[in-house]
Amino acid sequence: MENLEFRFTAQPARPAAGAALCGVVGSGNLEILIRPGDEADACTVSIKTSARGFGKIWEAVIADFASRHPVGGTRIAINDMGATPAVVTLRLGQALGDYTGGAQ
Repeated sequence: MENLEFRFTAQPARPAAGAALCGVVGSGNLEILIRPGDEADACTVSIKTSARGFGKIWEAVIADFASRHPVGGTRIAINDMGATPAVVTLRLGQALGDYTGGAQ
């Protein structure tokens, strides 16, 4: 397992829930938990992945998502079992939608 940590500046999210869980840990998939963070304009991301050596790709995918969506004020935990960037983006969108009640 590889553990990755990232922090991004982003527009604040408007949470409708205290936390949101999306996805399932399994082959080619991942689980995402979004909950309130400590900084209103920052998103911290913690990733545990079975696919070692892809830190730069993870950083690029999450940075792109954070630049397009209001994720400030959140902490995101990702448990990955080899998901592709497209699946990561899909699950992030689903989890953020659950967290904000669809207000993105």
